Amino acid sequence: MVLRKILHLDLDAFFCSVEELQNPSLRGRPFAVGGQPEERGVVAACSYAARRYGVRSAMPMGRALKLCPHLSVLSPRIGLYIEYSRQVMAQLCKVTPFVEQISIDEAFLDVTALPEVGENIARRLQATIRQTLDLPCSIGVATNKLVAKVATDVGKSRAVGVGPPNAILVVPPGQEAAFLAALPVQALWGVGPKTAANLAAIGIVTVGDLAARSEVELARRFGKLGYALWHWSRGIDDRSVVTSHRPKSVSKETTFPRDVVDEITLRSILHQLAAAVGRRLRRKQARGYTVTVKIRWPNFRTMTRQRTLRESTDEDEVIFQVAWSLFRENWSPGQPLRLIGVGVHRLEQVPRQLTLWDVAADVEKEEQLRRTMNDLRQRFGVDAVRFGSSLTKTGREVSEDNQEESGSVN
Repeated sequence: MVLRKILHLDLDAFFCSVEELQNPSLRGRPFAVGGQPEERGVVAACSYAARRYGVRSAMPMGRALKLCPHLSVLSPRIGLYIEYSRQVMAQLCKVTPFVEQISIDEAFLDVTALPEVGENIARRLQATIRQTLDLPCSIGVATNKLVAKVATDVGKSRAVGVGPPNAILVVPPGQEAAFLAALPVQALWGVGPKTAANLAAIGIVTVGDLAARSEVELARRFGKLGYALWHWSRGIDDRSVVTSHRPKSVSKETTFPRDVVDEITLRSILHQLAAAVGRRLRRKQARGYTVTVKIRWPNFRTMTRQRTLRESTDEDEVIFQVAWSLFRENWSPGQPLRLIGVGVHRLEQVPRQLTLWDVAADVEKEEQLRRTMNDLRQRFGVDAVRFGSSLTKTGREVSEDNQEESGSVN
């Protein structure tokens, strides 16, 4: 049996690192990338100097400013981050064709076929990214994806100093279970706050505690997740590095800086969201069977409702009519809303050649969307509408941290 060599690479404070490249005076200063506090913005990323004050990703920006009053707040420049991410991934593909990008700033590499030991490959790759792009990164090396990812996280947590960790941590073959044993169960994929609380209730706090339980017991208590937890606690993970992904869903949503109660406005925005989802589906040559609507109230309570169709669709009007029906069933006139979204799930690939008529229709709908948004902003303020998409990590309330148990399907 050939032991695999898997690398997990994570760009350190990626958004902030890119901003420092554009403006070197930011180095060493506390700053954050994200939304403005008066617009209910959240911290998408923060510098290591800001972290010393307790500022963290996904934190409301208002709270971040209370912790660090002299914090500089920068608006995200998603296009710039995507371009740097593309350049990083191009460097990874020079090392091996087996690269799985899992977010804008993270990827797995399978370097089993290379003759060098994993640590040497990791150090050379880290140096290359620093020399060619001037970006810091941390790398975990192990025999599988799970342990490599955890190794990156542990390596970063052990780093000392005030700057990027630039960590490299290697877990030798055969030491996977021993490496994991002392870590909290939250270190494992799939163990978010709710699962961790359920495990703590039966005396399981560390990964070692989990490994001490029987597979039968865990399966009885947690079903399929129990089987997975039993294997993960022992450092067992046979998943391969996947070099391409087909989208499982397409969705688009918008957060309102100020709550919206007007039905005409909400209907118009929902219609535009449905049209945007339809365009994305057609460009991806995909159709979906399930339409979803997402609603968030001012108290952050969030509801998602769905309806499955007999036939798959990529038609804007079909998506809108189903979405509007679901929305009306779950919203009462006069109820203020913070966010609404539309999605299509259970996709199937339907290859077709886009015609000039298709392109012209999409251009017209884009123009219609622009006109509608301008009208809404004139009526309700320049920041009245902000869009987000679940297709990338850089959509809604962007965060560089992976949020376990978030319900993400992409």
